[in-house]
Amino acid sequence: MDLLLIAVIIIVPLIADLNVKGTYKKYLKVKNQGNLSGQEIARQILDHNGLTDVYVVETSGFLSDHYDPKRKTVRLSKAVFEGETVAAIAIAAHECGHAIQDKEGYWFMRLRSAIYPIVNIATSVSYYIILIGFLFQILDMVYLGIAFTTLGLIFQLVTLPVEFNASSRAKEELIKLRIVQDSETTGISKVLTSAALTYVAGVLASAVQILRLILAVKNND
Repeated sequence: MDLLLIAVIIIVPLIADLNVKGTYKKYLKVKNQGNLSGQEIARQILDHNGLTDVYVVETSGFLSDHYDPKRKTVRLSKAVFEGETVAAIAIAAHECGHAIQDKEGYWFMRLRSAIYPIVNIATSVSYYIILIGFLFQILDMVYLGIAFTTLGLIFQLVTLPVEFNASSRAKEELIKLRIVQDSETTGISKVLTSAALTYVAGVLASAVQILRLILAVKNND
């Protein structure tokens, strides 16, 4: 049973990661018909939503694209910022979706930001607490560590609607502004869906890890 749980924890996120990277690389090779870069697309979407004060800048790294709510900045990796591809369209629009969420005060985004400091501290010490609890046979400490780990799972669950909603907003904006052709929508959906599935896989892996810890405590008891 334990080996099965470990396999799920390792394999499910790995499959999701390979899927998103494969889909992303595939559509990085497909030129978008409007010959627009990710930076140009992001600027159009942001300006259309009255977000002229939000910057669009290039950042280093692979799949490092994100929206920075503190600095009101959409950060796009080089391939997305400069790329005139279907993948660039999808990723740039998705990050703009987060900027729109921030402007409108999207509830799940606000909740995620509010609980992040607590979750960050709790998850960073959780496994140390669990390890000490097992070493000294203090089961109450182990359960405390598991509770802290569960906070991380809750954060991941809150993240799911944030990511899915950003993708939904991205598609709406692209259609509304007539940026994409009908032939490009399938590719855009595949890129966004594969990215979202990595978050789903993360939730599943975390849930299984918590189950594994609980079973370990019961077996030890």
